[in-house]
Amino acid sequence: MKIDILSLFPAMFEGVFGESILKKAAEKGAVTYTVTDFRQFSNNKHNSVDDYPYGGGAGMVLKPEPIFRAVQHLTEQTVSSPRVILMCPQGERFTQKKAEELSKEDHLIFICGHYEGYDERIRENLITDEISIGDFVLTGGELGAMVVTDSVVRLLPEVLGNDESAVKDSFSSGLLEHPHYTRPADYEGMKVPEVLLSGNHAKIDDWRMKESLRRTYMRRPDLLDEIELSDQQLKWLKEFKNNIE
Repeated sequence: MKIDILSLFPAMFEGVFGESILKKAAEKGAVTYTVTDFRQFSNNKHNSVDDYPYGGGAGMVLKPEPIFRAVQHLTEQTVSSPRVILMCPQGERFTQKKAEELSKEDHLIFICGHYEGYDERIRENLITDEISIGDFVLTGGELGAMVVTDSVVRLLPEVLGNDESAVKDSFSSGLLEHPHYTRPADYEGMKVPEVLLSGNHAKIDDWRMKESLRRTYMRRPDLLDEIELSDQQLKWLKEFKNNIE
């Protein structure tokens, strides 16, 4: 996968792309990152990329020319059609399902805005996706682009040490992930559930599935409206509700 970032602050990405899983993914050849300062595509002597909004109002708006020219430059260097992603608080709420969708692409271009917003012609004529990482406003799109990139890259084949890890992550199945435990089995009287020490993998799988459902019901019950539960899961769910009542 090729990931291009258009940002006025490229240095923000150095630490993120140079550490942990994102660094290892690049070293394995699973992904390449390029961060471009789109100010260099400005068409005026001051290299300005923003201007006052027509009609008045507070703040400055990103001009269309630098971003259109930057995206054109990046797409001229690739044979595949990239997904051009606008990081924007008005965009689609980012989910694990969206991460899985984007992980199947060959080329992603992220546009990180600043100031009051984008010239609407960018949104209407250039991009393929608008993404928001939550119902809040950040100074710019950089942090959001980092979050989406991390979520997508870890899904690429062989990036994680164990490919099964990504499959069992919270939200991948529609449910939150079950609790985890490691050694020691007894820490100052706080014990690991006996079933996990039993060696009975069928019982362990059932326990994990049940606890995953329990955690989802207790913390994010809204997620249960979006998935089809098995008969066994419905029985467990009834049990949880009865215990609370």
